[in-house]
Amino acid sequence: MLAYIIRRLLLIIPTLFGIMVINFLIVQIAPGGPIEQMIARVQGTAVEATSRIGGTAGGDTGAGPQTQAQAGGDTGSRYHGAQGLDPAFIKQLEKEFGFDKPLPERFLHMMSNYIMFDFGNSYFRDQRVVDLVIQKMPVSISLGIWTTLIVYLVSIPLGIAKAVRDGQPFDVWTSGVVIVGYAIPSFLFAVLLIVVFAGGRYLDWFPLRGLVSDNWSSLPWYRQILDYVWHMALPVLSMVIGGFAGLVMLTKNSFLEEIGKQYVITARAKGLAERRVLYGHVFRNAMLIVIAGFPGAFIGILFTGALLIEVIFSLDGLGLLGFEAAINRDYPVMFGTLYFFTLLGLVMNLVGDVTYVMVDPRIDFDSRRV
Repeated sequence: MLAYIIRRLLLIIPTLFGIMVINFLIVQIAPGGPIEQMIARVQGTAVEATSRIGGTAGGDTGAGPQTQAQAGGDTGSRYHGAQGLDPAFIKQLEKEFGFDKPLPERFLHMMSNYIMFDFGNSYFRDQRVVDLVIQKMPVSISLGIWTTLIVYLVSIPLGIAKAVRDGQPFDVWTSGVVIVGYAIPSFLFAVLLIVVFAGGRYLDWFPLRGLVSDNWSSLPWYRQILDYVWHMALPVLSMVIGGFAGLVMLTKNSFLEEIGKQYVITARAKGLAERRVLYGHVFRNAMLIVIAGFPGAFIGILFTGALLIEVIFSLDGLGLLGFEAAINRDYPVMFGTLYFFTLLGLVMNLVGDVTYVMVDPRIDFDSRRV
């Protein structure tokens, strides 16, 4: 097992590098880069934008605001919207954002910093990327952990119960509930919860903004816990509804497949209790496919699945940070979070394989080449 873990750890390096190369190239050819974003800010507000760039760069841009805005004529720049701006100002922007260097040099410089987990500063927030991620992490961790725990705690027992009662009334009406949960998007269910329970039209039982109340720090510890649960109830519930349906059916189908195998028939023929057959023999084998999907499900919920929920409930988390970074072409935030979360996802996949062995020691990864 140790040899397999070492091989997988070594494989992470080229995999991560390839993912970063592909995304870096795709983003570079996409229109509306950070320089275009800054040019758009300059148009109509040249004084404020110019002073910000000059202050960040530690010097003057080479021309006053009026000269830059009123230079007139086409600069010949390859950047959309640069007509009428001083070429010296454009070159200053290129230097500020690192676009004065060749593409391969920029990528290698970025990766050399990322190896040391130095993700640089945001282009438009004047903060380190690491600090931004740390600020947003509590919201995403809260949504991800509680959603994943509740989904698995509900889905696995329900899937087992459906498998045991396959074709019976319990299986039929719970399948209706699962289908409804699968059909309703999380964001639409979130809107429904707001309308009904958060003062939208009927009841006003739950808050609509933030992770905790403004006076949370002054509350006693038990009130802090209750306040936290009060704020997280609707966002987590809206994500659970959309996430549990697939896992319920996956668990049910896994159990049905195992229940029909010969070793289960033999165990029952020997007179073993049904509970022991299910949880002593079937459970271990049926849970393998469920465990395989856990790392991906956790990473998806934690970092990407909560974007619309964060927007609807005014929760400032990593999903919203990534969306704003993509819109603003904030490359340090985009690539820094991509690098970190991709690395985390690859490691979690390895953890899933190790968990395989913990659930079923008969699995031998050492015989595999990868």
